[in-house]
Amino acid sequence: MTVHFPFQNSYSALPDSFFARVAPTPVAAPRLIKLNRPLAVQLGLDPDMLETPEGAEILAGKTVPPGADPIAMAYAGHQFGQFVPQLGDGRAILLGEVIDKDGVRRDIQLKGSGPTPFSRRGDGRAALGPVLREYIVSEAMFALGIPTTRSLAAVVTGEHVIRETALPGAVLTRIAASHIRVGTFQFFAVRRDTDAIRRLADHVITRHYPDLLHAERPYHALLAAVVARQAELVARWLLVGFIHGVMNTDNTSISGETIDYGPCAFMDAYNPAQVFSSIDEMGRYAYANQPRIALWNLTRLAECLLPLFSDEQEKAVAEAQDILGAFAETFSAAYQTGLRKKVGLFTDRDGDEALIQDLLEAMARNQADFTLTFRKLGEAAGDDAADARAQFMDPTAFDEWAKRWRERTALEPQSAAERQAAMHAVNPVFIPRNHRVEAVIQAAVNDDNYAPFEELVKVLAKPFEDQPEYIAYADPPLPDQRVLQTFCGT
Repeated sequence: MTVHFPFQNSYSALPDSFFARVAPTPVAAPRLIKLNRPLAVQLGLDPDMLETPEGAEILAGKTVPPGADPIAMAYAGHQFGQFVPQLGDGRAILLGEVIDKDGVRRDIQLKGSGPTPFSRRGDGRAALGPVLREYIVSEAMFALGIPTTRSLAAVVTGEHVIRETALPGAVLTRIAASHIRVGTFQFFAVRRDTDAIRRLADHVITRHYPDLLHAERPYHALLAAVVARQAELVARWLLVGFIHGVMNTDNTSISGETIDYGPCAFMDAYNPAQVFSSIDEMGRYAYANQPRIALWNLTRLAECLLPLFSDEQEKAVAEAQDILGAFAETFSAAYQTGLRKKVGLFTDRDGDEALIQDLLEAMARNQADFTLTFRKLGEAAGDDAADARAQFMDPTAFDEWAKRWRERTALEPQSAAERQAAMHAVNPVFIPRNHRVEAVIQAAVNDDNYAPFEELVKVLAKPFEDQPEYIAYADPPLPDQRVLQTFCGT
């Protein structure tokens, strides 16, 4: 049997300076632990074939399928504000691109597939824990309706990787609209390679923003389009309590997808200053800082594009600043619209923003669970406010706010049932809570037990449905279950 990948590669047709050609490093004994069958079908792949031993070898990088053109992409990046002129795929190899059932070009990349010229003394491998974390969280984000890379498969390699200790090795097959980052542009900008920047920009427009091909000023339009997508993306992160953890410019996707799930986490108790990443000691990438950091990253992209704007530096800078100036309005519109939906408002009235902000402040003071407060507020729309009150250390804080909320909702004609249905459609019951993710990882790493992983993935695939048999997955952690730090672990 042959596993067929209908590759149609475009990035590897760009100049050699864009990447290094390198094959995955074979592994000892690959074993498939999870295949995302619906995604395989969407990509035009045969899931039954991928579940064979031959399929596992491809997904582990032991065998390169026909038509693949394996490359490690070059990029630079600001990491916690410090510029590194050469990063690149140090443990990931892009096998190639396929056109999916919707006509969208998608990258197929192996993470943890061995060293590349960009590995910087690393082993190019991935441990099982981070592979499972990325699989869980990226697929949860997809189910929540947030633009994201996807996970096609997870494979254990039959080898160990050495981190603080010996851990099972694994490979993740990641799917993305592309893996082009702000840092990809920075790689060429720092080398003053304007021709490569133009070539890359043209590739991005053709691939991600084809409606801009005939724009009067296509590179200005490209920056504006990326700004809009990133502003809307980060707003959607905040609306579900997601903290990326490492918003470096090399982790900022030009396509507007969430990419690189390292020390990411979802908040339990609402706290705008919340940080989970063990390496973010200064809180640069805290929950509430994410919009500001997104704009900072986009400003770095604008700097790269200046030579394409105008030969006059001052003119180019002024034009870029005008485009970047739209970020705040786009983000605010997306965020405030999302918040109104979360509290069940169908119209926009004066005072709504203050009303919602007062709820958030009360939640922060009372350590209210972010996800459950909004979900239970939907139930309160039907007059059962008991569970919403219970999220607050001082339930009277909710009562005082809820009185104003009911006065506001009474101004709209929708019934309680209509309001509740609308709120339940945007406020999930289930998120990948940190303590659940950690428990799944421990079961897999310590006991080779993937049943908890399978069950968690199943629950998170339907985040807005009540799923009474799995309702315990909605519970916040007990005090001794709280995860206070998350790690890259790669």
